Amino acid sequence: MDKKEILILTFYLPQFHPIPENNKWWGQGFTEWTNTAKARPLFKGHYQPHIPADLGFYDLRVPETREEQAKLAKDHKISGFCYWHYWFGNGKRLLEHPFNEVLETGKPDFPFCLAWANQSWTGTWHGLKDNILIEQKYPGKQDYIDHFNHLLEAFHDHRYIVIDNKPVFVVYSPNLLPDSNLFTDTWNELAVKNGFDGVYFIGIHHIEWDHKADGFNEKTIHQPSHYVKIFEKNMSNNLKGIFKRRVLTNKPVIYDYGKLMKAYDFDLLLIRDFIPTIIPGWDNTPRSGTNGWVFHNSTPLAFKKHFADAVSYILKKPVKNKFLFIKSWNEWAEGNHLEPDLEWDTQYLEAIRGVVTEFDVKTEVRRQESGDRSQETEVRRQKSGDRSQESGDRSQKSEDRRQKTGVGKRVF
Repeated sequence: MDKKEILILTFYLPQFHPIPENNKWWGQGFTEWTNTAKARPLFKGHYQPHIPADLGFYDLRVPETREEQAKLAKDHKISGFCYWHYWFGNGKRLLEHPFNEVLETGKPDFPFCLAWANQSWTGTWHGLKDNILIEQKYPGKQDYIDHFNHLLEAFHDHRYIVIDNKPVFVVYSPNLLPDSNLFTDTWNELAVKNGFDGVYFIGIHHIEWDHKADGFNEKTIHQPSHYVKIFEKNMSNNLKGIFKRRVLTNKPVIYDYGKLMKAYDFDLLLIRDFIPTIIPGWDNTPRSGTNGWVFHNSTPLAFKKHFADAVSYILKKPVKNKFLFIKSWNEWAEGNHLEPDLEWDTQYLEAIRGVVTEFDVKTEVRRQESGDRSQETEVRRQKSGDRSQESGDRSQKSEDRRQKTGVGKRVF
């Protein structure tokens, strides 16, 4: 990558279309909009509900919606989407329809990578008791092989984000892998066999995690928890946080967005080897009610400053490949979205474009890497075809000889 080249990737939630499992668990027609629309303010000044503007209450089965999302992202200097991907073991998948459509239709023509959300689904995700709805399983090496082969078509897609001839693949909870190195070694071997130089693994974990020991190329951190951890290193803030969580049980835990971002001093993190993940806001009360967390007073201006600090930090780092994750593109039930709403319209997106312009940063994905790979793959296929043709020619000549000599000739 160029010194002023940063890949700005936003996590993308596909849960905006009904599926049989969610119909069974939560009621007919359930999507992420169900919780988003029913949210109500829980304290004075609480911004809820978040109502979508430009794209409306969309359904991701509609191709025009996916095209409009990509156009919005591209117009505001976002490099690509990082689609959440669900593989629960033994081939069990959920919410796969939107990405399957992206892959099969070739649209939108916008870069992407995948992030494996390798966690069991429980009722706590929507504020209910901790019952397991679907369990994340790790059956063993063959399942890792099956998983890789299932995604191989996506990895070979010209839109897939590739670094150093390695498709980028994010794992939500690498600590839950029972045999992390077996997983990464297996996938790296399969990738090499299929024309890559391995897989570019990025794990999401705590900042002290030794990602390289577990076979990962990079790491980023879980948000919003890392903001709170940094903020509460101050003893006074820590005591206030404990009081909020244990005493004020009739209200969600409330943090001021501006104070959190101010405490998150990137200069103090320069010695850390990690990819920043930043958020425009956080409010998961639509899912969790008074058990949720709220980052109060988030504004496009406050986010713009935080985003600029993150870009400045990345540019200072003496690393070859520069990334920045934004969580998220469309986590509406977490109050955590870049997509326009009625309150702020496109101002959060405009903040990103403004900072990218000010820093003169390049955010476009270098498509030639994947294009060259596709060309190499096509050359290999042609060579394989030539060999098959040569083999066919030899077989035909051998058959001609057999017919002339009568050897091997079938008599009816």
